[in-house]
Amino acid sequence: MKHLSKSYKQEKPSGKFDAIIIGSGLGGMSTAAFLSKEGRRVLVLERHYTPGGFTHVFRRKEYEWDVGVHYVGDVHRPYTMMAKMFNYVTDGSLQWEEMGEVYDKIFFGKEMYEYRKGEEAFSKRMKEYFPAPEDQKAIDDYLKLVRITQKQNANGYGNIILRGPLKWLLGGWLRRNSLKNNKTTLEVLRSLTKNEKLIAVLTGQFGDYGLPPSQSSFIMHATLFKHYLNGGNYPVGGSARIYESVAPVVLNAGGEVYTNAEVKEIIVKNNKAVGVKMFDGDEYYAPIVISSAGIITTYNTLLPNNETKSKVQNQLQQVQPSVAHVCLYVGLNHSKQSLGLGKANYWIYPSYNHDKNIKDYLENPDAELPVVYVSFPAAKDPDWENRHPNHSTIEIITLAPYEWFSQWENNRWMKRGEDYNALKEKIAQRLLNKLYEYEPSLKGKVDYYELSTPLSTRHFVNYQCGEIYGIDHSTSRFALDFLKPETPIENLYLTGQDTVTCGVGGALASGMFTASVVTKKNLMKKVK
Repeated sequence: MKHLSKSYKQEKPSGKFDAIIIGSGLGGMSTAAFLSKEGRRVLVLERHYTPGGFTHVFRRKEYEWDVGVHYVGDVHRPYTMMAKMFNYVTDGSLQWEEMGEVYDKIFFGKEMYEYRKGEEAFSKRMKEYFPAPEDQKAIDDYLKLVRITQKQNANGYGNIILRGPLKWLLGGWLRRNSLKNNKTTLEVLRSLTKNEKLIAVLTGQFGDYGLPPSQSSFIMHATLFKHYLNGGNYPVGGSARIYESVAPVVLNAGGEVYTNAEVKEIIVKNNKAVGVKMFDGDEYYAPIVISSAGIITTYNTLLPNNETKSKVQNQLQQVQPSVAHVCLYVGLNHSKQSLGLGKANYWIYPSYNHDKNIKDYLENPDAELPVVYVSFPAAKDPDWENRHPNHSTIEIITLAPYEWFSQWENNRWMKRGEDYNALKEKIAQRLLNKLYEYEPSLKGKVDYYELSTPLSTRHFVNYQCGEIYGIDHSTSRFALDFLKPETPIENLYLTGQDTVTCGVGGALASGMFTASVVTKKNLMKKVK
């Protein structure tokens, strides 16, 4: 990977750049790729020692784990916008492996429900679980409403790149139409069915956006559910392949990517962003500055403490960080074949009431874990055995508020003391026991495990509360009209999941939207 980025500690950027992008996650890199294809020379600055943001991997011993990309929808169908965007920003170099007919398994205790690939197969399977006529009608109504809501939301984002008379004629209508179903997920589903068990099953992926049904916007739920409805996919070669596939497009256009390159401040003069100041005091200038660091970090941390910051305070007060999490990275010195690992993700819940599960857990950390997500990356990746023969990995995730760990926030990474390590070990054992409950044959075969906490996310990704999905996806978030590439600071733009939605799809699309705004071109036309 060294040839795809440079270390700022060893070499400094030189020459003129048309844009500076803060952060090398998929939002930043897709923006860089779209701009590069428009002839712009881009400088990407990454504070971490590894590029890629939530698409990077980390390694211990003979193992590697992805930290944020567990599955991606719609990339295996070449006519979808997701597939076309990825093809565009990677010049077709990124390959995907489908996860099979069942991509998610939803558990409530020992009761299991399969999410099957394709709307017809999904509907048929759900109706087998819920054969009552009123439930079958609810399933049909739900799928229809998901299609409508997702399409309305997608069209609403088109408002971002409209210009001139078209924006004046259509912009307001597209925006209003996209918000027609901006109600809580629970409110919408209860309007379709009285069967709370069916509601729980249909919202079994809520961990993918972090808010339970009574708090999340149905817009987010519909977008996420539709994204995976035709199956899940995993990048061949692991999630690091995403950065490795996008970076050459930027570099071949004369752009540069630097790691260990922490930006201290965005330089603003006369309400215009003109460059960045690094932590070593060096300054770099460009006519465009784009932040992929998230709106909270950008406004709170990167803008100078003067009248500039006052211009964004009203916006900042209207957004809330999303949930934080812990992830247990598990290594087993056995092949995926000998362990019998499947590709489907597990979503494990203690009861059919998602909201109560979370409420009980937040009030008492020793209560049942409200959601446990289990991913099997070694099983999903057909290239895994070539890189790590006779070894496998598993990732186990649950929610964990930042406040539970905040007392150690000023301690150095890997040196946070015995109490912190004891808390981590307690959580790790709970997650391992949950794994053994559903995969008992794995007990005694774990060779290595390591737990990340919200402090790990804060350290590596620079989200101040360790949030995983940027800002939360509540109904109030979708009603905010300032979550777009433009900011109150001239020539300062935002990209990444805060400007669209969370996840790989949102980050990728944000690059197209932000680059369209910067270049004043509808780059969607080039993708199609």
